[in-house]
Amino acid sequence: MVRVPSNKSKEGGVKAAVRLYYEIQGDQVVLKNKKCPRCGSVMAHHMKPVERWHCGKCNYTEFVGSKTGTKK
Repeated sequence: MVRVPSNKSKEGGVKAAVRLYYEIQGDQVVLKNKKCPRCGSVMAHHMKPVERWHCGKCNYTEFVGSKTGTKK
């Protein structure tokens, strides 16, 4: 029988990924990522192949960077 590694820490609890989405500023808890303008869900930030914000719920995508395409 093959042992599958568990997602639990040594103390017996499961580490929550939700702690990566928020930060504390003074007395307020602030969301790090953007919210989707279409459905209101939290958007994911992707860097490759093109930097963009994407909502996995409604497939709304917002590209980051210059839209003019200037050359040097």
